[in-house]
Amino acid sequence: MQRLYDFLRRHPTGVDSFWAVVLLGLSGLSVVGHGGGAGERIVAVLVALCLCTVVALRRRAPEKMLLLALATGVVQLVCGVGPGVADFAMLVIVFTVAAVGERWASRLALGCALGAAGVSQLRWPQDIPPAHWLEQVFVGVVMTVPFVLAWVLGDSMRTRRAYFSQLEERAARLEREREAQSKVAVAAERARIARELHDVVAHNVSVMVVQADGAAYVMDATPDQARQALETISSTGRQALAEMRRLLGVLRTGDGQESGEYVPQPDVEQIEELVEQVRRTGLAVDFTVEGTARPLPSGVELTAYRIVQEALTNTRKHGGPDAGASVRLVYFDDGLGLLVEDDGHGAAHELYEDGGADGAGHGMIGMRERVGMVGGTLDAGPRPGGGFRISALLPLRPAHWTS
Repeated sequence: MQRLYDFLRRHPTGVDSFWAVVLLGLSGLSVVGHGGGAGERIVAVLVALCLCTVVALRRRAPEKMLLLALATGVVQLVCGVGPGVADFAMLVIVFTVAAVGERWASRLALGCALGAAGVSQLRWPQDIPPAHWLEQVFVGVVMTVPFVLAWVLGDSMRTRRAYFSQLEERAARLEREREAQSKVAVAAERARIARELHDVVAHNVSVMVVQADGAAYVMDATPDQARQALETISSTGRQALAEMRRLLGVLRTGDGQESGEYVPQPDVEQIEELVEQVRRTGLAVDFTVEGTARPLPSGVELTAYRIVQEALTNTRKHGGPDAGASVRLVYFDDGLGLLVEDDGHGAAHELYEDGGADGAGHGMIGMRERVGMVGGTLDAGPRPGGGFRISALLPLRPAHWTS
């Protein structure tokens, strides 16, 4: 049964043609039974053919079929062919145009539906005495109701179809927006993971390389210093592994492992330990804190730690063998200030420009992204007297908040 229903839905013109043939047969029987002259019968048959054509092609060309039905009605009025079975096509085309036709055609169909009964009464008056005008009005209203109901039903179907079309369009739009948001979220997560990996790997591996080079250089002359360098390499490697486990814990959320198994994110209090670690690599670092230390939002704490970490890593990489650095933290009432300076050779120009060059400058890109995420500002570039300078202001609230 469902297959038959699907077949009929795929061939609407065939279904309409079937009913047109049925209507034509009934109209032929009506013409034969009505009698009349040969000329009148020929006109009646032509009228029936036209109206059955209206039924057959109503969904393929509704506006044209409406005009054909109106022309056929005018021929009926002029030639005196009274209402018959074929006039049922008038109801069908009014419904069809109201449902799927153009707006002008729908309005024209409504106007014709309201006036058809009155015109028919004037052309073929009923056997009602003129004095009983209320009965004539009642008959006209009764004859008008089917046409009006056909138009109302068709217009309701048009409205319902438009409503469902809007729902489908809205659902499709929401789906596209959801996909776009998912892509943005994936890109943001990839960028976040890239920043974390760069900060963890670049800093810790840099410390390990420096210590390994130093241990190789003094291994024969001063074994104690070589042993101390190896211990630093070991502790730095363990720290790097711990932070890598934390990142893997974030990536594996939902696999049944507890987040407590992984080390917490670095904060401002660990900056002093970071500075001590860098000092053990041979880089002289001056560390000062101004203002009253207090707990900060986790995003601000992590951002501050990563900025200092990346700045000191860049100093070791680009500052030269005799470079020195200073780290200054300032607690304001509404934020945290960071100032990291060195007196070395400074970084290449393309490394601190937005975007870097040929994939270089990922650390600076990560800094700007981190600062932007907490609503802060970052200024990085060469110092007037030589060396490099990174200044950041991290607010305690995002920039779009109001107090």
